[in-house]
Amino acid sequence: MKKPTRSGNTRISRRSLVKGSASLAALTALGGFPQVLRAQGAAVKVGVLHPVTGAIAFAGTQARIGAEMAIEEINKAGGIKSLGGAMIEPVFGDTQGKPEIAATEVDRMANEGIVALIGSFASSNTLATTQAAAKHGIPCIVDVAVSDKIVGRGLDNVFRFSPGFGKCSEDALNNLVKINSAAGGIAKTVTIIHEDSLFGSGLGDLLNKRLPDFGFEVIETIAHATPTRDFGNVVTKLRATKPDLIVPANYYNEYVLLARTMLQQRVEAKAVYSVLGGAASNYRFVKEHPKAAQYIMDCNHWADPRKDGTKALRAKVEATGKFFTYEIPMNYDCLHLCADALERAASADRAAVKSALASTNWKGMIMPYQAVEFDETGQNIHALPVNTQIIGDDIEIIFPEDLATAEAVYPMPARG
Repeated sequence: MKKPTRSGNTRISRRSLVKGSASLAALTALGGFPQVLRAQGAAVKVGVLHPVTGAIAFAGTQARIGAEMAIEEINKAGGIKSLGGAMIEPVFGDTQGKPEIAATEVDRMANEGIVALIGSFASSNTLATTQAAAKHGIPCIVDVAVSDKIVGRGLDNVFRFSPGFGKCSEDALNNLVKINSAAGGIAKTVTIIHEDSLFGSGLGDLLNKRLPDFGFEVIETIAHATPTRDFGNVVTKLRATKPDLIVPANYYNEYVLLARTMLQQRVEAKAVYSVLGGAASNYRFVKEHPKAAQYIMDCNHWADPRKDGTKALRAKVEATGKFFTYEIPMNYDCLHLCADALERAASADRAAVKSALASTNWKGMIMPYQAVEFDETGQNIHALPVNTQIIGDDIEIIFPEDLATAEAVYPMPARG
């Protein structure tokens, strides 16, 4: 299932290079070079980097919650046993949603001795953090960031746990065609509304290219800044053009404001169909704005509801008064993946951990993946999104069929 390496005897695969680097690091450490070796049983520092202040702080804070819960669980279970029961010590950072600050935070964490980095949610931030981490030889487990540029630069320290733009959009479009065809092909026109950073702009460009291939006409694409405080003009355009489908791609606050404004101005469509929507797969949205959220569909990251671990984590989160959102299980899994690599590496050396990640075949996640296994670019080849729909007071899975908890409600009933 892995991608083949390039042909020719002079080519060296990414994975081989990583393993070779690990061996060299071990040898240089023994030879007296300044490679830090930790005594067995000492704490292992892992960077946890997300936007916990600024415009996208809600998502970043949720991501940190998932990481903290995993670290607590790992340490209570005895820590990293191959390192004499070493505890994981988190080194927290805040990108503030700004790439330049994200890169500076990585440099600080490197100086504090982290052996791996988890994060950092937003695509633009993650491009910066993975590049900065590469200078220090720090392996990065990418939690959510979906831009495929992240795994397209040849960096051997990048390991993306989640699916990227390409996989998410292709699954979203295939499932949209199934839903629409089952209803007699009633939707033909689309308006895309996206935030203007790397995440939204990249997704907007991709959907503009691909939607016509699936038989849809994109009648307008509207970009907006993050933060945005007023969607009145955008919704006025929607009322005038009357697209069959509205496709939002934005972060939580803007998504909620757009949905509320559409409800207030009685915008009707066959569906509000998100791809990686910032609020569409989010229990906070469901609980706080039930009427605006009703029947919205999304193709996004979501935990496997059949797994006992998902049920236990959700119960734990909700017992603290927090909302269960996809950022939590994704970062929970990423920390457990990091622990697995540390266990197999039996070392807190960065190169050894990077080598262990490159050879991962892990099945302990609660996300709906067959396994975690990285190809030559650092992409988890088993990562996949699911389609959800808000029905009543719950978030139901409508695709893929083997995970489905409900059938799609389509077209969307009037909500006025």
